[in-house]
Formats: sequence, C-alpha cells, structure tokens
Amino acid sequence: MLKFQKRFLLLITLLLLVSCKEERRKESDSATVANGENSIKYADGFEISNFEDYKVITLKNPWPGSDHIFKYALVPKGTTLPDAENYDAVIQVPVKRMVVTSTTHIPSLEALREIDALIGFPNLDYISSEKARARISEGKVMELGKNEDLNTEVLLDLSPDAVIGFAVDGKNSTFNTLQKAGIPVLYNSDWTETSPLGKAEWIKFFGALFNKEKLAQSIFENIETSYLTAEETASHAKETPSVISGAMFKDIWYMPQGGSWGAKFIEDANGNYLWKDSKGTGGLSLNLESVLEKGHNADVWIGPGQFTSLEDLKKASPAYTQFKAFKNGEVYSYNLKKGATGGSMYFELAPNRPDIVLKDMIKILHPELLPAHSLYFFSKLH
Repeated sequence: MLKFQKRFLLLITLLLLVSCKEERRKESDSATVANGENSIKYADGFEISNFEDYKVITLKNPWPGSDHIFKYALVPKGTTLPDAENYDAVIQVPVKRMVVTSTTHIPSLEALREIDALIGFPNLDYISSEKARARISEGKVMELGKNEDLNTEVLLDLSPDAVIGFAVDGKNSTFNTLQKAGIPVLYNSDWTETSPLGKAEWIKFFGALFNKEKLAQSIFENIETSYLTAEETASHAKETPSVISGAMFKDIWYMPQGGSWGAKFIEDANGNYLWKDSKGTGGLSLNLESVLEKGHNADVWIGPGQFTSLEDLKKASPAYTQFKAFKNGEVYSYNLKKGATGGSMYFELAPNRPDIVLKDMIKILHPELLPAHSLYFFSKLH
C-alpha cells in the first residue's frame, strides 16, 4: 500500500510539472516580447513572436488576395526545433549568407550593417546602393537571372542560409526546388503595404533574421519620429494645393488610387489629391478626357510616369501642355535619380525612407515650411 501511495504521489507530481510547463509554453506561444522590442505598429503583413528558445515570423498577406498564412521559425544556430514540420521554413539565426530578390530589401541590409551577407540577386543592374555595388564589383554577389526565372543551379551552389523572395501569386517552381533541397525560402510582402510607415517597418523582419531586433527598432523609431514630425509641420500649411499624378501609357492614364501608398504621401503632405476618393490601394486606369476634365487646373503634377523633361511630355502628347501644372513648370519626377547602372533610387530606397519622401512632398507643395530641405528623390522637370 505504501509503495502504491509513493507511485501515486510521484505520478501526481510529474503531471503537475508537465501541466505547469505546458501552461508556461502556452503563455509564451501566445505572447510577443513584453518590452515591445518586436512589436509591429503599422505593418499589416507580418508579426514577430518571441518564445523561450526561438522566434516566429508570421506572414499574413504574402500577395494580394491571398488568405494563406506562412510561419517561419527562427532558431539559434546549432539547435533543432522538435515540431519543425509545423513551419513553412526553419532558419538558423543569425543569418550569415542571404539571397534577396527585390531592391527594396537592400536598404534594410545596409541600415543593419549586414550588406556583407548579400551573396546573390536577380538582375544586378537594378541595385543602386553604393555599398552593394562595391560588393558586386568585387565579385561577391552573384547574378541570378530574372526574379520569375531564377538560376536554380547557381542558387544551389551558393547554398545561402535563407532566400528572401516575393510573389504575386505563389507560383514559383524555383522556390519549391530550393525548399526541397533544404534551403529556407521566406516570402517578404513589404510591397503590399499601403501605409508609408508600414512599408518601412519591414526592417524588423530583417532585424529578426540577423538577431538585431534592437537596432532595427531603433532605426525604425527614428524614421517614424522624422515622418510624424514632418506630417505635423505640413498640417500648419495655410493652403492645400491640388495635385494630379501619373501619365499616359498607350492612351491609358495610370495614376494611384485613393487608398494607395502614393496617395497617402500627398495627404500627409497636406495636398489635395484630386482622386483621393477613389476606392482601392492599387492604380487607376483612366482616359485622357476624364483626367483633363478633372485635373487640368491642378496646381502640381507629381510622378509623370517615365518622362524626364517637359519637352519629352510635349512630344509624347500635346495634350499634356493643357495642364496648368505643365504651363507653370510645377511637374516633379522621381525618375531622374539613378544608380550607377541605371537602377531607380526611388523604387529601392523610398519604401524604406518614407520620411524623406514626405519631406520632398512638403518641399514641393509648401516650400516655405521646409526651407533647409533639398529635394532628395524628386526633381523638377524643365
């Protein structure tokens, strides 16, 4: 009888220990870092959760219209995850060798002082970053072809710790091949964010991969403060200039929808985007007549497609000369600033530095508010 009681007490003790451990695990699994180190404030597309021995990146919007959720486990180097099969990828961190597939990923690596981790990229000419171009010149970053048709053989030879990809529909046979070969592939959907600060917050995605969460948080907070301060400055403008955007391509005028990233900058710079009430976060496709009717008297024209001079606009279509902004020379483009091999500085860096974009917008719309600021991304067409 005494032996039975001892066994019973031992069993009860073990059950209590397991229960407590499981309860702590549940609490850990449902909570992010208490000090907010990895808290996501603006971005809608991802979350970061920190547990006792590992981290998890949850990707909620991998591409527009998708309801698929990806989970990536980040574990310390040399350790294994018992339930690895429950994750779409398991990455040992800190990552030392990385392949990225969008130029928007490059500034995060540079800001985190991890540009030396970059070993491969599709179409190297698109990269504008001087530090990245120096590595390319030294032969330390391999050409991977086109994003939709990556060179699988070169990728496998590189054997990166992680490949950061993006997708418009989730159909990429190269990524499937890499995953079967044991190379982790993580989707990055920074491009689906419509909030300027939401796009910039994706630096935390890379911060987690390099175990540099605190640095990523600090960098983002500086950008956030700079952006919000500029927005507050713009709110004191005495006037709200009217704005049109975009240009024609094959007789169709493309411009941002009212809920888009580009429209948000104009709003925060205290400008009146004439199509601000249009629904959606992508682009509008309009005919010239409707744009002329509504926007011919707009004060400012921002982002006139690929055109780089007023003369180019005039040659492309005499109709452009009918706009008040054209007549007054108030047309501004982000296409004149290029990297050494022709890559767009705007498309690469602007999503990461929305505060600079906003200051440019304020300088264009309300130059008296930022007298010391010089246009960085935008140039006035002549």
